[in-house]
Amino acid sequence: MEKLTSEVEQFQVERLKIQVHPSREAAGAAAAKAAADAMRSVGAARKIFRVIFATGASQIETLRSLTNIPGLPWAQIDGFHMDDYVGLPLDHPASFRAYLEEKLVSKVPLRSFAYVDGLAPDPEETCKDYANKLRVADPQLCLLGIGENGHLAFNDPAEANFNDPLDVKIVHLDEPCRRQQAAEGWFKTFEEIPPTAITLTMPRLFQVPKLIISVLGPRKASVIRRTFEEPISTKCPSTILRTHEDATIFMDREAATDVTHRFSRR
Repeated sequence: MEKLTSEVEQFQVERLKIQVHPSREAAGAAAAKAAADAMRSVGAARKIFRVIFATGASQIETLRSLTNIPGLPWAQIDGFHMDDYVGLPLDHPASFRAYLEEKLVSKVPLRSFAYVDGLAPDPEETCKDYANKLRVADPQLCLLGIGENGHLAFNDPAEANFNDPLDVKIVHLDEPCRRQQAAEGWFKTFEEIPPTAITLTMPRLFQVPKLIISVLGPRKASVIRRTFEEPISTKCPSTILRTHEDATIFMDREAATDVTHRFSRR
């Protein structure tokens, strides 16, 4: 274990880098700084580049800090996002498109943003179209979180496939995933939550060379322990993060409470 400052811990599990910060605000600010540094680096080498953004409670502090950092090459960036519910109206509080409009797109001068259209009449065709856009785009950076069931994007354990032949697909959301959405306040009732969503697949996410992962709060403590300690499998999809070439988790102390061995393990 290495101390970055008197209040920040850094350690590594296999290839996965981890930072533990004293608060959710500090973790969000650190994730935002890492994203900003990556944007400046890629922007210096490419006139146009692409970044995948996530939604959810874990991203609020990161996006708040990131959109307030001056001098970033937003005009060079085409934005993408990871997933969205099928059939959820845009005026619903849980709409990922509305979330991104409010917390990102309306705040910075992005070159463009390609939304996942969960309201399209043919979701399968939407998946194909979005997959084609991503293949051409070759995103260089992805900001994401980890679900309480270990999902990345909406790749719940029963849907996750580390060798998925698809880049984007329709999935059925499991009960733990849907209960998390309700517990975080995005829906008034469990029954209101859509049963299906469009998501980027695990291989598509892992084609992105740099992953910045924000994980916050005590509800994530159990899945963080599982991510670090369990065998790599789709029973906890986030365990695969330990194999990525450049992935870093930024978390607060509440999310780290179940981690007992904070030292480098390769």
